[in-house]
Amino acid sequence: MIGASFVPPCSQERPGGPAVRVHGSTGPMNILLTSHAFLPQLGGIEFVSATLAREFVAAGHHVRVITHTPADGEDALPYEVYRRPNARQTARLLQWCDVHLQSNISLRYLWPAVLLRTPSLVTYHTWLQRPDGTVAWQDRVKRLAMHWVTKNLAVSGAVAASLPGRVGVIRNPYDDQTFKPQPQRTPLGDLVFLGRLVDDKGVDLLVDAMAVLHARGIRPTLSIVGSGPEEAALRDQADRLGLAESIAFLGKRSGPALARTLAAHRVLVVPSRWQEPFGVVVLEGLACGLRVVASDIGGLPEAVGACGRLFRPGSAESLADMLEKELQRRAEPSAEALDSAVDLHLTPYRASSVAAEYLEHLSTIRKRQTSRAVHDELAMTFDDSFSSRGEHQQGSQKRETSA
Repeated sequence: MIGASFVPPCSQERPGGPAVRVHGSTGPMNILLTSHAFLPQLGGIEFVSATLAREFVAAGHHVRVITHTPADGEDALPYEVYRRPNARQTARLLQWCDVHLQSNISLRYLWPAVLLRTPSLVTYHTWLQRPDGTVAWQDRVKRLAMHWVTKNLAVSGAVAASLPGRVGVIRNPYDDQTFKPQPQRTPLGDLVFLGRLVDDKGVDLLVDAMAVLHARGIRPTLSIVGSGPEEAALRDQADRLGLAESIAFLGKRSGPALARTLAAHRVLVVPSRWQEPFGVVVLEGLACGLRVVASDIGGLPEAVGACGRLFRPGSAESLADMLEKELQRRAEPSAEALDSAVDLHLTPYRASSVAAEYLEHLSTIRKRQTSRAVHDELAMTFDDSFSSRGEHQQGSQKRETSA
């Protein structure tokens, strides 16, 4: 779950400024970004796509977005959004752009790009397989389509390793304007969980780990932020284990209110059973000054880095061990600034840093495409010149012979 504010503050000042601005040697790029899911929906891919589009515009590039998500009003965005365009509109947009960036592979918009030979960069935000780990025919088709993409990148080394061929890694950004140290914090509890209340997120495992800690004489408090179909069962579990007084269900929160809620705790817990492709929620917690305890699974270890602890997936005892160690730490997060190690870890994940990394890839693709086009044009010119010269010489010879 990403608790970001989705207002695109294009003119907002921030440390470090926008992603690398264009300069005379390369000029601005026409970037077409296709994202099957986009604003006004709220989610991970939607946030990343909107953030990149905003940063690209702030860096001086021309951006248009194609999405399958309908609007719920007029788009007040610093770029054009084309919602569910027909085939002709899609083709025109693909011909307009210098480079095509796709947030998570979607055959609906990738095949036209392949057919029109539009240079494309595809970012893989999740696994190309079913939730149970099987590979369906749709996944096989997408894996096959990867071979026709100019460049493939994944949001974590774990996702990249699961894909065929050469796949690079590119970071996911977090909302660094919202999630940051909070100067005024009212303590709410020791531990906090943020996410949907579903089985894959492992909240029941966290409640079991709380029971283990209580049995050891350690009695932390836990705040659960989020909602979902498992909420009633989790409340029953807490009551059954005698933890009702130690666990608070806070419901959904977002934006600055969520940042303040996170900052009022000591440790963010990410007990996922599912192999999270990455884990932006980890970055959000770290940015608010928390330590993190997370499952040693999927892309979560990459998000945590050296700024927390990992536990054995599915083990309440292992989770309790790591929580106990974190709760025994004396160092408290500063309300004014992040720990230097955490700040260093987060720097590459800030919006401007990630956008600059994307722009470097896109610029390289455009330069390569331009170089090929120039090479082809020169080759054609040379061939035409050679052919014309040959025809002229043959014609002269014929005239001399006939004379």
